[in-house]
Amino acid sequence: MTFKLLAVSAALIGITVTGAVIPGICEEAARATPVVTAAAGQQTAPDFTGINNWFNSKPLSLADLRGKVVLVDFWTYGCVNCVNTLPHVTDLYAKYKDKGLIVVGVHTPEFPFEHSASNVQAALKRHGITYPVAQDNDSKTWNAYRNQYWPAQYIIDQNGKIVFQHAGEGRYEEIDRTVARLLNANS
Repeated sequence: MTFKLLAVSAALIGITVTGAVIPGICEEAARATPVVTAAAGQQTAPDFTGINNWFNSKPLSLADLRGKVVLVDFWTYGCVNCVNTLPHVTDLYAKYKDKGLIVVGVHTPEFPFEHSASNVQAALKRHGITYPVAQDNDSKTWNAYRNQYWPAQYIIDQNGKIVFQHAGEGRYEEIDRTVARLLNANS
């Protein structure tokens, strides 16, 4: 075995044992780490921009949704982590939609095949998604939010301010409590 091959093998074993992530090579593993922040200074949420299609709704704007609690969920149907969060998002919508929660899924594709409107429609049907979904093929809404991860959730209060932000799977109870608190509902 050559020295170079031995060094590479040792490095790979070290990465496997320690669980280290190599930037640029293991991006999916890096994205799987949850990121939670209460949005600094409760910034005003950006509007939906550059949307190619709307599913389950007419085109929406945050101005139209003022007075409601809004959960913006960035996802794409080809992302396993996104698919894992969908039952929680759809359950949250079912639980609070009659109390003032609006969920807006923002489907921002990662791969070329995810740009297809018919593929997105099929995914909505497959996952039982009935809340509004914006198809953000050019990542304009994604960029307006300065989003970096799939999946990511942003909770917007009745005044249009981002009050909670989370990337990755999990934190479902915390998201539920935040929505319930904003709606003055019992969770």
